[in-house]
Amino acid sequence: MKNSKWFNRLRMFGRAYHPIVHSLLVGTILARLASSMSLPFLAIYLAKHTDLSAIMIGVIIGAGSLAGTAGGFVGGALSDLFGRRKILLGALFGWAVVFFGFAMAESAIVFFLLSLLNGLCRSFYEPVSQALMADLTPKETRFKVFSLRYLAINVGVAVGPLLGALFAAMDSSLPFFITGCIYLVYAVTLYMLLNRFGIRRIEGEQKGGQTFRSVWNVVRGDLVLRYYLLGGIVTAIGYSQMTVTLSQYVGGKFADGVALFAVMMSVNAVTVVALQVPFTKWADKYSPITVLTVGVSFYALGNVGFAFSNGWILFIGSMIVFTFGEMLTYPAGNILTDRIAPEGMRGAYYGAQSFSNLGHFLGPWIGGLLLSNYNGTVLFLVMAAVAMFAIVFYRAGETLISSGRIASGKPERHSA
Repeated sequence: MKNSKWFNRLRMFGRAYHPIVHSLLVGTILARLASSMSLPFLAIYLAKHTDLSAIMIGVIIGAGSLAGTAGGFVGGALSDLFGRRKILLGALFGWAVVFFGFAMAESAIVFFLLSLLNGLCRSFYEPVSQALMADLTPKETRFKVFSLRYLAINVGVAVGPLLGALFAAMDSSLPFFITGCIYLVYAVTLYMLLNRFGIRRIEGEQKGGQTFRSVWNVVRGDLVLRYYLLGGIVTAIGYSQMTVTLSQYVGGKFADGVALFAVMMSVNAVTVVALQVPFTKWADKYSPITVLTVGVSFYALGNVGFAFSNGWILFIGSMIVFTFGEMLTYPAGNILTDRIAPEGMRGAYYGAQSFSNLGHFLGPWIGGLLLSNYNGTVLFLVMAAVAMFAIVFYRAGETLISSGRIASGKPERHSA
């Protein structure tokens, strides 16, 4: 009886979304699993196999993020103009080349170029895959799809580093070869599936009358999108503390701080995997701006917890609260962008979200200054306030929508 019940649920889930959406969800798990089994070890790999200084290694690794900041818009806009299929497959085949290259490269300039290409491939793949999922999913179920996508990301990230450590113990270049093979297999499989289920939106006929410049002018002139991007940048400044300065703070506060931070990161991934589905069911009852407000508030509470924690239990509890915010803000932010994107320009709008990466660049710098000149308590209390300030920008965008005051000249597409 139980087997029959689970089978029926699985069958209903299979029918709920387009086959391409399912393939992209599975592919997201594979893509994140593959990259997280190799990229976290890239700095160690470069230090071991090259004569590069720590500064140069940092420049090489940071080049990918720099390339991805503007690359998302470029990739998304190109997918609107020339089709999701071409950009998706180009990014995946390019990714395979990147990781095979990492395994075989020897010179600093080659590693630098490969890192740039890695950032471009990621910035192309992410918004285009999201746009394609939205193309093939009714509006009322897109929040669920984006939540499932975020769950898929965390499943891959939770497993990848463990496999990477295992393979690296055998041969330090093996994780990069395996990652390249995974991307190559994924690209070939997706190519066959797109051919099998190919429809006009997937095949991506060029949209008549649009050019890259015309797309850029619409995106640049959209005041609502600008407010959302400012909200995203501010949110990213706060979120980046969890991945950078939190480790320094915990490491300096406890003798076993490195072990504590590793446990906290594992708790973060496990919490997403365990609770993303029930959180999605709850969030589906409310508007995206309400969900995002609650999520940002959880970020702030998590930061307050970090500020006053003095032991393992409190730090882990604060991480769980912080993760609640993560589970709500990412899919809700995607829905806000999806709602204002004109038909035929969804890729460009999703791609424009990559400009929020500026917050991931500024965040560690600001956090480092606060931690160095003051202390962790001041740092995380300031970041709690920063997180809440993001709501001001998101609400400003919502106010423009409700009042009909927009800059793009197409007020009907901003209706709530």
